Amino acid sequence: MKRIVVLISGNGSNLQAIIDACGTRIANGEVTAVFSNKSDAYGLERAKQSDIDARFIDPKAFENRDLFDTELMSQIDRYQPDLIVLAGYMRILSKEFVAHYLGKMINIHPSLLPKYTGLNTHKRAIEAGDIEHGTSVHFVTEQLDGGPVILQAKVPVFSEDTPETLNERVQTQEHDIYPLTVNWFVEGRLSMTDNNAILDGKVLGESGYASD
Repeated sequence: MKRIVVLISGNGSNLQAIIDACGTRIANGEVTAVFSNKSDAYGLERAKQSDIDARFIDPKAFENRDLFDTELMSQIDRYQPDLIVLAGYMRILSKEFVAHYLGKMINIHPSLLPKYTGLNTHKRAIEAGDIEHGTSVHFVTEQLDGGPVILQAKVPVFSEDTPETLNERVQTQEHDIYPLTVNWFVEGRLSMTDNNAILDGKVLGESGYASD
């Protein structure tokens, strides 16, 4: 059974989708711990409800980001994770943290990368007049939201959309593709080599698997 550690900062809806998929869609994986930099993150309660270790580490207790990440790494490594999943984790990771878990840490970002890295992606897509938007699962590298894309899901953008309505549509897709991607990894089908995402021995393109 592959061990999964999830990092969150908020509600944890993608965390819940992964927890619910363990034992079914993710047949050989289990979430062993959830970490948050926010004490009131509801995702911690989700973890507790599923008898998963829920850990809050207070960034204010550390002089800088590097010291915080060093402590976070130390606590994560006690669980000997096979995969680190970022699910709405709203902190920029240090180079040391990324290097420590390189190739076994993935993130989900609410845009069709490389479009709209960073924040406020739904608002930016609407303001740009885009007719489609979406979400991307990618490996984490030092480049913010710039690691190789594994899988994307697209949604239409309607003229009456607000960032909130578009977010709802995107999250529906996220809850489907994130467990799928996690399963690929725990089954040994997915890896990262030379800054490329590899699925079933094939290098994936810029938009990941089945981009069309």
